[in-house]
Amino acid sequence: MKKTLLGTAVLGAGALLLTACAGGGSGGDGGSGGAITVGTTEVVTSLDPAGAYDNGSFAVMTNVYPFLMNNPVDESEVAPDIAESAEFTAPTEYTVKLKEGLTFANGNDLTSSDVKFTFDRLVTISDPNGPQDLLANLDSIETPDDTTVVFTLKSEDDQTFPQVLSSPAGPIVDEEVFPADAVADDAAIVEGKPFAGPYSLDSFDKGNLASFTANENYQGLWGAPATDTVNVKYFANESNLSQAIETQGVDVAFRSLSATDVEKFEGTDGLNVVKGPGGEIRYIVFNFDTMPYGAQTDDADAEKAKAVRQAAADLIDREKLSEQVFKGTYAPLYGHVPEGLSGAGDPLMGLYGDEAGGPDAAKAAQRLEDAGVETPVSLQLQYAGERYGAASAEEYAQIKAQLEADGLFAVDVQSTEWTQYSKDRVEDLYPAYQLGWFPDYSDADNYLTPFFLEGGFLENHYNNDEVNDLLREQLVTTDADARATKIEEVQEVLAEDLSTLPMLQGEQVAVAVDGVDGVTLDASFKFRFGTLTK
Repeated sequence: MKKTLLGTAVLGAGALLLTACAGGGSGGDGGSGGAITVGTTEVVTSLDPAGAYDNGSFAVMTNVYPFLMNNPVDESEVAPDIAESAEFTAPTEYTVKLKEGLTFANGNDLTSSDVKFTFDRLVTISDPNGPQDLLANLDSIETPDDTTVVFTLKSEDDQTFPQVLSSPAGPIVDEEVFPADAVADDAAIVEGKPFAGPYSLDSFDKGNLASFTANENYQGLWGAPATDTVNVKYFANESNLSQAIETQGVDVAFRSLSATDVEKFEGTDGLNVVKGPGGEIRYIVFNFDTMPYGAQTDDADAEKAKAVRQAAADLIDREKLSEQVFKGTYAPLYGHVPEGLSGAGDPLMGLYGDEAGGPDAAKAAQRLEDAGVETPVSLQLQYAGERYGAASAEEYAQIKAQLEADGLFAVDVQSTEWTQYSKDRVEDLYPAYQLGWFPDYSDADNYLTPFFLEGGFLENHYNNDEVNDLLREQLVTTDADARATKIEEVQEVLAEDLSTLPMLQGEQVAVAVDGVDGVTLDASFKFRFGTLTK
């Protein structure tokens, strides 16, 4: 789910540095081979950074717009992109010096004025589909000269702010092209050529095709693109994308293919499956008001409700879901922060089931009995297959079977179309329901603060003062080890309360035809066109 959220951060050394790269390649001198076509099922909401906060839109933006900070290829930590330098010059001041002579593809100068305009308009417009909540800690912006930008923050020592500048809130736009108080039309953006990233967007037929050419004026850290022309073809569903890559109608398929198709393509001549570290997670949310024994039910009882959540955790078999439903493309997740990030852990493993990752029905039964919970517990469980893939139906059929196997639960599983689902879940209509998450940047905070600080975007009526305090403390803790410890402490509390039940962590997966190299999937979670060659 892309999102409605808050803060961010710089990763500790060694966190999530794994990379998958088909045939190597990490940029070049430009112009090798022919045009490359990338196929995807992702949807582009808007080409305007103020009007979109989704993976499909950001996949375009990350290749055509400049950023102050960005991820070097194969690295999870951020570094200056079109900036010459960036650093804290006071506890609440983050100062960025731009490189000299920056221009947009249309010839307009890119100066500090454009930077201030970018972030000011994001907050001013505050579009419901925009990423402005990522700027929650931004107080004001000053521009002493054409190459200097001073961000004044509300909180001191915000360890996430450099990552925010690389996130969906970070694309820098041309103030001579974009209106200050409204989201720009896609056609006007393409015509205005306000691009200073590795590529310019030449044409955009929404839902069908986008065409990109290398931007010779790009001065960012990714270097000159290795291929001059890249096209992106948009498909309506996984099966259409699968057919396109199987028949080599596209050169690369990225987001999303079914686990069954990925498994098939691993043995298909002429195709290469590329996997990389994944920040995507799948989880179940419990509504603390409407779940069994929730605060607004006729038999409200906080301890019984907690026992129900914990018993569900005792019964889930993540390994089975991973192997049987997702063919290993998703791995079991036993904490609220995915493996590989600084501060990640597996606190649920030691608390629930057989304490080794497997289920334990006897433990669940005893937990419910001790709390005085009558069985079977009636639980309504909702999922959104349209949003989270066709495998969701099998996934939630298995979850139902796991919860019901020993007669402890009676689960009513239903699916709802996403537009309605996204409204219903915040109106307390779902006692328990499926969500997924893809990060804005590679930091543990992005899996915690948006969810749990003062209730977070989940709006499931969970609010824990101890969690709130720990989240605020880790955000301003400058020592990496001390910060990781606080992040671990947050997860220990969450593992006990189970506002959400973490289920699975996904890999990034792409499929490329023979002869296409440079498909780079790393811990930045950004799909770069500029590394591709053919």
